[in-house]
Amino acid sequence: MKNRIGVIVIFVALALGAFYMAFGIPFTGDGRVRFEPDNPTIVSSGAVIYADACASCHGDDLEGQADWQVRKADGKLPAPPHDDAGHTWHHQEQQLFDITKLGVQHFAGADYATDMPAFGDEYSDEDILAVLSYIKSTWPPEIRERHDLMSKQNGD
Repeated sequence: MKNRIGVIVIFVALALGAFYMAFGIPFTGDGRVRFEPDNPTIVSSGAVIYADACASCHGDDLEGQADWQVRKADGKLPAPPHDDAGHTWHHQEQQLFDITKLGVQHFAGADYATDMPAFGDEYSDEDILAVLSYIKSTWPPEIRERHDLMSKQNGD
């Protein structure tokens, strides 16, 4: 039964991904990323992928792990929340995309201790943008506006 649900989840994600790829990939004209938190098709696809790939660490409700700002005994930080209580929205869109695709170690160095994998080999750019669009869709309007302004000031 669990395998059947997993197959259904993957099928829905792929079908939604194919739909938004055909009708508008969220990139700007110069190749920079653009989140689409108001596009229900992209957000729905992102929610499915988030549930499959992210929720086990970042929480079903984007709440993150307890004491996410305090390093564990192994030197790694717990998974941060992606809701408005966390710091995700403090990073511009391109940076969030790059971290998710390439991994934290790509920017912090290979010896940086983290449980966060790079998802670029497992998910397409469009899938990653769908997840990030889903996350942004959950933020309150004032946080989304601040994030939009910051991203625009940084060239997104």
